[in-house]
Amino acid sequence: MNPKVTGFFHAPSESITYVVAEPEGARCAIIDPVLDFDHGAARTSTAAADKVVGFVKRNGFRVEWILETHVHADRLSAAPYINERLGGRIGIGEHIVNVQKTWKGTLNLGDEFKDDGSAFDHLFKEGERFTIGALAGEVLYTPGHTLADVTYVIGDTAFIGDTLFMSDYGTARADFPGGDARELYHSIRRILALPPETRLFLCHDYLGPGRAEHKWETTVAEQRAHNVHVHDGVTEDAFVKLRTERDKLLATPPLLFAAVQVNMRAGRLPAPEANGVSYLKIPVDLI
Repeated sequence: MNPKVTGFFHAPSESITYVVAEPEGARCAIIDPVLDFDHGAARTSTAAADKVVGFVKRNGFRVEWILETHVHADRLSAAPYINERLGGRIGIGEHIVNVQKTWKGTLNLGDEFKDDGSAFDHLFKEGERFTIGALAGEVLYTPGHTLADVTYVIGDTAFIGDTLFMSDYGTARADFPGGDARELYHSIRRILALPPETRLFLCHDYLGPGRAEHKWETTVAEQRAHNVHVHDGVTEDAFVKLRTERDKLLATPPLLFAAVQVNMRAGRLPAPEANGVSYLKIPVDLI
């Protein structure tokens, strides 16, 4: 059984949230929901998430899962906001604990920050199977971009996070703490070993050269034939060299520290301090 997939494009982060629903039925999952964040004003808003909430309510869907492909470094998660309004268990790959431990040290977080994954309702293991109503899903551990990336394979679809972009743009960076270009190569080859007709849904689309329209759906066959970084025939060493050299030229995402602190808490802000206000930390001269 194959799902119905609806994507919601978030222009500020050039990212996509998905509603994945039974073809005949009312149960669904929401993958990678976005909370709007004005970095300069340090203010959140819910315009993007409200579009998803409205769509789910209009269609009479019941949310069973809110799934994160990884801890995003360029946008904040709206998982708790979605959960409060629609229900659903918040899930992510079990290696989130490694991300939490890494960043707990980097950000010098205190004992009040729990690095055991308990902020999430469920931690998926490699190969774990799950359901969305009558739909069957399986989790693949696909690290490299970060320590904890997972791919959700549901019917003829795979939600691959940041491992791959559209074939004219290439692949994800691998220079964040815990990232690894060789691991990324092996994760991508694993995804591209799925059946050729498998529909791949991306977490981002940064417009490729000469392309004016955003796209976020591709296939295994298209990626194997045309991906500019990792098409069939590109060796592991060639990919690692290309990816490493390219990453050296990339700027740090403006929301990196804010996004990581919120997303590794399953989309929750740090606990308010004595004045009732939540604060995000920015390490100076560290990176």
